[in-house]
Amino acid sequence: MKKRSLRSLCALSAIACFVSVILAGCGQSYYFAGRALPPSGILNRVLIAVQNPGPLTKGSLQIVDAFYDIRHSFNNKVASFSMAGYAGGDPETIQNMPEEQAGAVYGSGDGSFALLNYATEKQTTTVSLPGASSSVFISRDQRYVFAANQTAHVLTVPDRALGTSYSLNLPNVFRVSINPSGSAALVFVQNSNAIYRILKLQANQQAPSNAEDCQPQNLPVYCILPVAGTFDQPTKAVFSADGTTAYILNCGPECGGTQASVSFLPVAGIIIQSGAPVPVGSPTAVTATVPIPGGTTDALENGNLLYLAGQQLQPDGYFAGFLSILDTNAKQVTGAYSISDGTHLKMVFADDNTLWVGSQLCTQGERYHQSQNGATVALGCLTMFNTSTNSVTEVDSYKGDATGVAAVITLHKVYTAEGGQVYIYSTTDGSALDNSQVTVVGTAYDVAYMDAPSDDDNTTY
Repeated sequence: MKKRSLRSLCALSAIACFVSVILAGCGQSYYFAGRALPPSGILNRVLIAVQNPGPLTKGSLQIVDAFYDIRHSFNNKVASFSMAGYAGGDPETIQNMPEEQAGAVYGSGDGSFALLNYATEKQTTTVSLPGASSSVFISRDQRYVFAANQTAHVLTVPDRALGTSYSLNLPNVFRVSINPSGSAALVFVQNSNAIYRILKLQANQQAPSNAEDCQPQNLPVYCILPVAGTFDQPTKAVFSADGTTAYILNCGPECGGTQASVSFLPVAGIIIQSGAPVPVGSPTAVTATVPIPGGTTDALENGNLLYLAGQQLQPDGYFAGFLSILDTNAKQVTGAYSISDGTHLKMVFADDNTLWVGSQLCTQGERYHQSQNGATVALGCLTMFNTSTNSVTEVDSYKGDATGVAAVITLHKVYTAEGGQVYIYSTTDGSALDNSQVTVVGTAYDVAYMDAPSDDDNTTY
């Protein structure tokens, strides 16, 4: 990739300023899709969750300019930008909602769940949770929050419209998956084949007899119920774009089970609340289960194709990373490709028909084992896959766990958090771009493109 000349950068800066002036002169304060022009004036912002940025600070949310790949203003008048008012401990995950000009950050250091306003670049509030959460999400309308409090063995549901938080007892609760609208939520228990759904009771509706727990006990409002079906170490659900199906990711051997697979679960039977009383006597049933030999711990949908990242147990006892493609119409696996090893928890589509997959603990797999025996193999935790040619373009060199990946759409680049530092890659050829002006002091744990065109960028429900 050719570096931009100083003259071209200045010209682009002038154009950006001119557009901002014209908009302001017309009485408008947005730059596209009705979004407000932020105080920083940066139109392509990447948010970085930084742990321990200083001796007196537990965490910070720093903003960098992804057009110029700098942390300061283009004219050097402002040295750095950050999300004002944030004081969470060890920020770990960013739920990115650019369509709503909002974000939510979970801090593992203090169990905080901070809600952000992208338009004002400020934290708006903190949702109270009873301790540490192994998984937490908020619905797009910011009404419902679902948090798996593994230590406390409770699923917490703060209903922000009612102004009340409900704690449902569920031993070893581990992960939650919700659809973007927050109308359906599934709950997973660690080292278990069980899945649970959340039901909000309507007026005069009695608690179902098969409920695991209902709260409050005297006048129940929320209940947690088992989902009918045979599963194999399920860890997550990915919801189809049309909203009709929840794809259950059965982890299988990678999580101590028997067979990795994807189960098709109709969403209609797991709706939290509808206009009429929700049926509770005959839960929805799985319509199909497709084996996935390559394993599955994370997935992204594109049309009728579901891209699945996971690991397959090898004859030598080590796990090897694979990206499998499932045709959801035909319910068949159409291909499997060797990718980075490790637990795959990050996937994002980017420019130039690329899919980026990030994993953790990638040096504990088959690739590292082969390298110890003299083979020359790529050991990194980040993979770039070309969806037009169905080929692995590159497995990155090892930099540490890939805990964050964000696609900077239209600028042909991705930002990553690997081994606690920020890196930038070109989506045209996978080459590393200059990151010297966006590196952080502390540990970079997650990244998000605040100005992405859709909420799909970096948010995996």
